[in-house]
Amino acid sequence: MNIFWIEMKVYSKSLIFWSIGMIFLIASSMGKYAGLSSSGQSMSDLMAGMPKSLQALMGIGTLDLSKASGYYGVIFVYLVLMGTIHATMIGANIIAKEERDKTAEFLFVKPISKNKVILSKLLAALANLAVLNIVSLVASLILVVKYSKGESVSGDIAITMAGMFILQLLFLVIGSATAAVYNNPKKAAPLSTGVLLVTYMLSIAIDLNVHLNFLKYLSPFKYFEAKNLMYGGGFEASFLLLSIVLIAALTVITFMCFKKRDLRL
Repeated sequence: MNIFWIEMKVYSKSLIFWSIGMIFLIASSMGKYAGLSSSGQSMSDLMAGMPKSLQALMGIGTLDLSKASGYYGVIFVYLVLMGTIHATMIGANIIAKEERDKTAEFLFVKPISKNKVILSKLLAALANLAVLNIVSLVASLILVVKYSKGESVSGDIAITMAGMFILQLLFLVIGSATAAVYNNPKKAAPLSTGVLLVTYMLSIAIDLNVHLNFLKYLSPFKYFEAKNLMYGGGFEASFLLLSIVLIAALTVITFMCFKKRDLRL
């Protein structure tokens, strides 16, 4: 069994749990939408009465909460947060775990290059991300359409999930690059997750204060927001290009730094 399939087997249970979590989040949220919409209350008016800080935390913005697509846009913030946390953790752990678990000697005495090891691990991580994204996409299509009352939502869901996948890739390589650069394998995942949380809090701060809008390029969570993807004409070229450059650069850093490291056997 090659490294790719070994890693897929190692992370199979974790992937199942994360997938169930995604499905539960979508199902419970859309069930709540059905309950609120049937009550006769205007959810847009209800949310508009909330403090701005709470609106920013919930990711409401300009979304029309009277529609299933708008309510899904609010859910999307939390789907992205879950998806990127999963990506960051798997990116860091899949690189650092050989040293952390004291299995590096067993792996690297085999007639296989470090580059091939890293490539196989990253491909396995990529496959995990793709499966989680597809599960989220299918669950969203089924459950949001169920409550859409004839509204066309498939296009909105597809484009937001595409944006989420790019963010998953970005945080995957943030995690892998951190693990490749940082000498302490036990702290690679917490450190990269800390980066994620800081950038997420920065995105909320930007929503609260328009004067901080110039910092949006520092927070990947501002790159593919539901309100912009669904109502703003799709992907913004500058954010898409920046994401591609960052993913490519961090992937190169992962390979170069890991190859040069003296592993703790």
